[in-house]
Amino acid sequence: MAFSLPPLPYDTSALAGSGMCQETLELHHGKHHQAYVTALNGLVESKGLAGKSLEQIVAEAGKAGAEGLPVLNQAGQHWNHMLFWQVMKPNGGGESLPGKIGAKINEDFGGLAQFKEQFKQAGVTQFGSGWAWLVMDQSGKLKVTKTPNGSNPVATGEGTPILGVDVWEHSYYLDFRNVRPGYLDNFLNKLVNWEKVEELMNAGGMKSGQSA
Repeated sequence: MAFSLPPLPYDTSALAGSGMCQETLELHHGKHHQAYVTALNGLVESKGLAGKSLEQIVAEAGKAGAEGLPVLNQAGQHWNHMLFWQVMKPNGGGESLPGKIGAKINEDFGGLAQFKEQFKQAGVTQFGSGWAWLVMDQSGKLKVTKTPNGSNPVATGEGTPILGVDVWEHSYYLDFRNVRPGYLDNFLNKLVNWEKVEELMNAGGMKSGQSA
């Protein structure tokens, strides 16, 4: 089987009122994400990936270090974006979280405001391209982390991602120019689909369902 670009869970114009314009989504999903999928499919035979799940490929590429980067750059970005699209919705964010994830945020961060500050700081301080993440560690505790370029916590072993934000410039430049902090504020306050984040927490993370 070949990897494929999943459809967005909303129309490309659906997030425009929440700070992510239609052109951003069309370019980001239809061009950038598609390019990672195409490149990954081109590596399947030469890198011996046939029959492996996307998660397995990402984890193995992460453990391989520099030798695994050609695969991680593509497989990681495919996985990252599959999560990214799911954890946003029109008119998301807000101060009222679903019960279970809200309680866990309070328990592990001391409140939503403290979580937002940590998460935003991770995104702002990721030099160059990369991602900021909310993950569950092996004990079930929620933590914030960040990764460069196409890497993710599946590759680094830092935990199970349940929320991720893309801080590559193509994700925000049309809407926020070079003001990454403004993009992250908007993501947290107007875009996060907390119901989906809670669902992923309950399910033990995202299962892509895709394999080579």
